[in-house]
Amino acid sequence: MTPVAPIASILIVDDDPGSLLAMREVLVSLGAKLVTAASGEEALRRVLEDDFAAILLDVRMPGIDGFTTASMIRERKRSRYTPIIFLTAASEDLASMFRGYRSGAVDFMMKPVVPEVLRSKLAIFVGLHDMNAMLNAELAERALTEQRLRTSEENLRALASHLQSVREEERIHIAREIHDELGQALTGLKFDIKAFMTTCSDNAPPERVEKSKGLATAIDRIINSVRRIASGLRPEVLDEIGLAAAFEWQAREFQRRTGVRCSVNIAASFSDPDQERSTALFRVFQELLTNVARHAHATRINVALSQSRDAISLVVEDNGRGVRDAELESPRSLGMLGLRERVFAFGGSIAFRGEEGKGTTVSVSIPAMVSQQVFHA
Repeated sequence: MTPVAPIASILIVDDDPGSLLAMREVLVSLGAKLVTAASGEEALRRVLEDDFAAILLDVRMPGIDGFTTASMIRERKRSRYTPIIFLTAASEDLASMFRGYRSGAVDFMMKPVVPEVLRSKLAIFVGLHDMNAMLNAELAERALTEQRLRTSEENLRALASHLQSVREEERIHIAREIHDELGQALTGLKFDIKAFMTTCSDNAPPERVEKSKGLATAIDRIINSVRRIASGLRPEVLDEIGLAAAFEWQAREFQRRTGVRCSVNIAASFSDPDQERSTALFRVFQELLTNVARHAHATRINVALSQSRDAISLVVEDNGRGVRDAELESPRSLGMLGLRERVFAFGGSIAFRGEEGKGTTVSVSIPAMVSQQVFHA
């Protein structure tokens, strides 16, 4: 939508009512709003009330003359750059003209004015005023649009953070349900089968004993699967021992599962942050390992976790093929987008640096204090 410029205003200042009327008749065809003032004092009040495309100012007036009025108009920020054309009925000497220009005039015109000349000069100022007004309106509209976009982005980021928090809470709940309810039920069932086998081992047929052993073995496999699923949802080590231990556990699991050597270096002074940061960093670490396994074709990963007074830093480096700029900028890279959102939710930063055939380095930094609002379930 193209902004509509407001109608330009022209201020005519003259102590002669006949001159004011004549000027109105000459300028009415410009289509501008014509405002009149009969003295310098009244002109100053008008300038405070409105913005003008140009000011026609009589030089010789009782009280405050045109030169003084022009100087005072120029002193006010709102009218500092308004074009002023001096009107005079007498032939001004060179000194008076210099004084007029020093007062802020852009031109001198003799009375009686030539209507065509006056209209053509003022038409230029009116056109400039209209273009400037439209430009200001466009800038204001653009600023408003940018503000709305920023607000929308902040709302979406807050929503994404909230959804991640809700999902994490659900993972914790499901993991506990699986571990406590299903795990305990299977363990109880295993003990019952063992007790049954002990009671019936002397009199039971061999095939029944073998079947009971097979059931016990199957239950052991199910229990191991339950533990693995629960750990995948929410590793107990993260809540029970802390972030540093969870990193080491995840690295061992990754190395065992993929065969990629994973070395974790945690600073001796590192202390676990709050639960929200611990969860975010752990999930970022998991996602980075998953990306390496899927795309990097690496044989080695080096991980460094450290902490300063102001921030927590994570650096993950692999010796794979190296991430490409096109992959970083692609809207299809949802994994990288998710990584950024997890980090940005805490006012942090994440940087990817890849070199063809030499691997990728990902650097994550999360402030020790929250700089943006983080929603939690």
